Amino acid sequence: MIVVQTPLRVSFLGGGTDFDDFFMEYGGAVVSTAVDKYVYIIVNKRYDNLIRVSYSKQEVVKTVDELEHEIIREAMKRAGITRGVEIITLADVPSYGTGLGSSSSVSVGLLHALYAYKGEHKPPNVLAQEACRIEIDILKKPIGRQDQYIAAYGDMQFITFNSEEITLEKIDIPDDDKQRLEKNLLLFDTGLTRNSNEVLTEQVNNINLQLDTLHSMRDSAYKARELITAGAFDDFGLLLDENWELKKQLSSMISNPEIDGMYQAARNAGALGGKITGSGGGGFLLLYCPRDCQDRVRGALGKLKELPFRFECSGSRIVYSNTSDRITSDAKIKWEAVDSRSTDS
Repeated sequence: MIVVQTPLRVSFLGGGTDFDDFFMEYGGAVVSTAVDKYVYIIVNKRYDNLIRVSYSKQEVVKTVDELEHEIIREAMKRAGITRGVEIITLADVPSYGTGLGSSSSVSVGLLHALYAYKGEHKPPNVLAQEACRIEIDILKKPIGRQDQYIAAYGDMQFITFNSEEITLEKIDIPDDDKQRLEKNLLLFDTGLTRNSNEVLTEQVNNINLQLDTLHSMRDSAYKARELITAGAFDDFGLLLDENWELKKQLSSMISNPEIDGMYQAARNAGALGGKITGSGGGGFLLLYCPRDCQDRVRGALGKLKELPFRFECSGSRIVYSNTSDRITSDAKIKWEAVDSRSTDS
């Protein structure tokens, strides 16, 4: 048996500039961080040659081509495993429409687990590249390329994209500063879900109409890296607000009156900035909020459920393998805390 833990992510600035249609010509940049919420992939050998997969539903099939779950199907093909396995996906946070990058975490985690099941080690860059190939090139999903790399590498990263390569630069700040930034970030479940493919398809179709906006969003990622490194976190919070106003221009579905009302209520209570995570339209609302006004912000958002989180330094990793027959103590604690709900992705 193999168990792989892969982090979800919170993307701060630059999202949208990681689409091929933009960065291949103009270059893109994002600032994003892995967080301590995870997707777990379990791969185990079956006693027969059937394939059984369990996520929000269960499938038992004879051949890999029969699988309805397209990411599992294509990951199995990519890894060269075509029969005699059970695959289970679990998550700390329900995966559909949350904007925390769960689909790409599933893709990376699946590849990691399947290759490990075969006894093969694949480095993070290969896992990210192959996840991109599955999601973007094979399945034709209208998504960018940042989520796969954050899931594979972990940490807070400044990622640049161009026609030649994708480059990651870890944003390394002192532990005290990291804790201070963490404590000033709040994450709330809006209770709204959306089909990210619809939002992102409109966003991709609008790229040539929004080049100036995308250039500004890319530049804001460079500025965010400087502010975070300098410890100028309140200025970073204000930059989030500026970037949110830009992001809303990319698609008519990124925000709506209900989201606008939540965001304005938080700003009126003292939040300096924020955004909807992921493609927009629903999911989680990220806010930068100085500690002295956080209780006011919580009160202003009423019954919205808060999701406490911390930054995660590790990318996708094996937390259990019966070849070593052991599990590290910190991974065991996290494993025991896994939500029993299966992922939808």
